[in-house]
Amino acid sequence: MIELSSDTGKTIFNTFDQESPIATEMRRFYSNIQSNSKGGSIGGLMITSANRGEGKTTVASHLALTVARFKEKKSLIVDADLRRAKIHEIFNVPKKPGLAECLKDNLDPLKVIKDTKIDNLKVMTSGKLLESPSHLFEKEALTNIFEKIKFYYDIVIVDSPPVLPVSDPMLISSAVGKVAMVVLAGKTPRDVVLRAKNILLDADADIIGLVVNNHSEVLPYYYDYKYYGYSHEPSKK
Repeated sequence: MIELSSDTGKTIFNTFDQESPIATEMRRFYSNIQSNSKGGSIGGLMITSANRGEGKTTVASHLALTVARFKEKKSLIVDADLRRAKIHEIFNVPKKPGLAECLKDNLDPLKVIKDTKIDNLKVMTSGKLLESPSHLFEKEALTNIFEKIKFYYDIVIVDSPPVLPVSDPMLISSAVGKVAMVVLAGKTPRDVVLRAKNILLDADADIIGLVVNNHSEVLPYYYDYKYYGYSHEPSKK
């Protein structure tokens, strides 16, 4: 797992290698998402996990950068984790204002979007962090925000909080659209993953697949990279 911190001065732009195994896997991931969309627009994609520490933020960040560079799509990454925000550090942009201010103060979401070093990759940060932001995640407000930004961007990738600790992802998923879950191989028990999946399905989330993070390196030796696969999630219908 790639850890990026403002304390070290490192951002995703000086650690990302377009020819690296993780970039290759992100391109495959994106291609599978497109196939799942059956030729239609991807729109929004929420990246989440059952618990903390499974690599969802790293996947979301690298997917956004990969799509912007590889496909030259107008891409936006949104930090919807209002408790443990990291996207502003990874992309080296100011944290405020962001999604929290759009929800709390009714700011125009287009006004809080920030530029990055890549012209067609933008960032909506978390904004001011709150100890208990759940009351901000009102379905109508979230829907209005994401409908507006999805109109202007080819793909909106949302870094969501993990499913089991908080209820936020249930409301976020309904506003964003598609959902992919990151699972840490060799660490996250199967029943925990299934519990998180069922919580999302109960909220009518459109789960399109799993991204398996090989951080523990428990997979066979020929999987010599951290992110090794994407698995299609059959429709619940």
